[in-house]
Amino acid sequence: MSETAELAEKLKTEGERMLQFFSELSEADWTREVYTEGATWSIRNVLSHYVTSERGLVKLFESIRQGGKGAADDFSIDSYNAAQQEKTKEFTPAELLEQYKEVRASSVDWVSSLKDEELEIGGRHPFLNETIIREMIKMLYIHNQLHYRDMKKALK
Repeated sequence: MSETAELAEKLKTEGERMLQFFSELSEADWTREVYTEGATWSIRNVLSHYVTSERGLVKLFESIRQGGKGAADDFSIDSYNAAQQEKTKEFTPAELLEQYKEVRASSVDWVSSLKDEELEIGGRHPFLNETIIREMIKMLYIHNQLHYRDMKKALK
């Protein structure tokens, strides 16, 4: 199996696990606070973050693949996240879950379309700074796993 196929499969499997987790939540669980420093984020906000961050990141990765430099030097993750939360505040958890399914399927398709040598293309990631596409893709599922851990704690 090619490396891109392995990465795509890992994204697919991790995405299915997240869908299962979110699908099993009760109505009250969606409002559980996960983060309270700065803006308070509930589990619903974390799902919104999964959707908007992955959508934006895969667009950025494609730009890097096409020769772009990546995220601007003055890019602010906090400002981006706040703006995206504002844009998605009216979506219900069910709507966000549907969007997550679509975004993750699109990400898996994009990774599947890569040639293994394209994993070595470098650019600027908003969090990792200068790195290669391989590491950017890995960060998609690591990022979700970190938030998943925090959501599980909030549910205890």
